[in-house]
Amino acid sequence: MTPLLVLVLNLALGAAYWEHGRGNLHKLKQRIATEHTEVQPPRPGGQDPIVLTRERLMGDSAPEFTSMTLLPGRGMNVLQIRVFVPGRGEIDLLDSPSVAEATRSMTGSGEDAEGGQSLAMGAAVEAPWAGRLSAEGGAAVWKGHELAAGHGKDGGLLLMDPATGSKVSALPDGGVAEASYLLHDESAGWPSDLTVTVRALLSSKSVDLSITARNTGDSPAPAGLGWRPMFSVQGDRSHLRLRLPAQARLAIGDDGRPTGTMTPIAGTAYDFTERGGVALGSVTLHDTFAELRHELLESGPVMELTFPFTDLGVRMTSLTPNIRALEVNSPADAKYLIVAPETNYSDPFGQEWTGQGGSGMIVLQPGQSMEWKVRLEVFTPSSDSRNR
Repeated sequence: MTPLLVLVLNLALGAAYWEHGRGNLHKLKQRIATEHTEVQPPRPGGQDPIVLTRERLMGDSAPEFTSMTLLPGRGMNVLQIRVFVPGRGEIDLLDSPSVAEATRSMTGSGEDAEGGQSLAMGAAVEAPWAGRLSAEGGAAVWKGHELAAGHGKDGGLLLMDPATGSKVSALPDGGVAEASYLLHDESAGWPSDLTVTVRALLSSKSVDLSITARNTGDSPAPAGLGWRPMFSVQGDRSHLRLRLPAQARLAIGDDGRPTGTMTPIAGTAYDFTERGGVALGSVTLHDTFAELRHELLESGPVMELTFPFTDLGVRMTSLTPNIRALEVNSPADAKYLIVAPETNYSDPFGQEWTGQGGSGMIVLQPGQSMEWKVRLEVFTPSSDSRNR
């Protein structure tokens, strides 16, 4: 009987203890639930990143795009494009950090004042002008209107703007993402309201990117568009082969600003027109290439990168004729190469462009719009270009 009595006593004591402590246990659960905070995912610019993904279709036979990450909270910066390369797996096409690291850098202050960090990673969208905006006295003026007063002067006004609306759609071989931005004339320091729409389409062999600027205000306004992809150098930069469809480059004066004239590049160290490209070697590039041409069967002027000792080539085709310049930037020791297709030249409102055919800025009347579009493709380069 003794074991049975002990068991009954323990059960009775346990029940009493549980009834006594039930209230405290309930309070403890409430406290844990109150104090527990969920870890929020990274949101650059306060908006969720958009990630377009697709399944590979071609096995290991050819390179193909696999994903694309865009930041609608930061002017639709294309933070990353991933490509599958046979024998190497997936690689990052752009020089950029993770979404979490980008979020930590994109603070809106310090080095990121006026969106500076958007120009230091991925591929920033440039509107309503591309490149550098400068003028005598530090203020650019158009028809008596001081432009972008109080804003940064490089890369336009979208660098840290959140989207007013965005949408994503799945396709059989990828997906499409679109985001819109409204630049109010009062806050943006521009002569009229502009609505900018960025659209990205991902498929196996290509990425199509388009930018549309529409004057939704009551006054005429100038507009220029561009995109600044920072391609990550795969392998030895000196062996990276670059093809540019340009016949000239902008001459730069002693003050660092364009002179408004073009310098022919044929036969110089800046001639990258050869089919299969020209090895970069140790040359530092900080130039704007112009007078773009395309061959008979091409859809537009074609830029090509062939990465050394890999089976990867990247082709970028300008699909709208208003793309007049390729801004190229890559120091000799850099691990990136910027090739930015732009509709306007640097310092687009400078006096140097008077009588020189213009700087490429387009004046949009109320209700009018302009479009900029490029296509990225990946391919397997020929053995000759890989072994040069």
